[in-house]
Amino acid sequence: QVQLVESGGGLVQAGGSLRLSCAASGSIVSIHEMGWYRQAPGKQRELVADISSGGRTNYADSVKGRFTISRDNAKNTVYLQMNSLKVEDTAVYYCKVDTGWALYWGQGTQVTVSS
Repeated sequence: QVQLVESGGGLVQAGGSLRLSCAASGSIVSIHEMGWYRQAPGKQRELVADISSGGRTNYADSVKGRFTISRDNAKNTVYLQMNSLKVEDTAVYYCKVDTGWALYWGQGTQVTVSS
């Protein structure tokens, strides 16, 4: 089993920044893709960004140029640096980890951006 612990969410004013972290622990042989998703009230969960084991990144159009995903393979941790936050970025953010055998989701961390 793999456990994911997220941190870094909170309340911030529009234009501000937050950094999310997601650390994986447990029975980890290897981690392939890691990613961040978000779900706003009344909306479906959507991809924010993901990163391959080799460092290739992919972003939703709505966050390109503002968010940066990175990972520390030695720590089995993925990060999401969020700059120039907008009210519409308000959501619960979830990390997802693909071990090649199974997909694991974090418990979610709330990000609230006020105007």
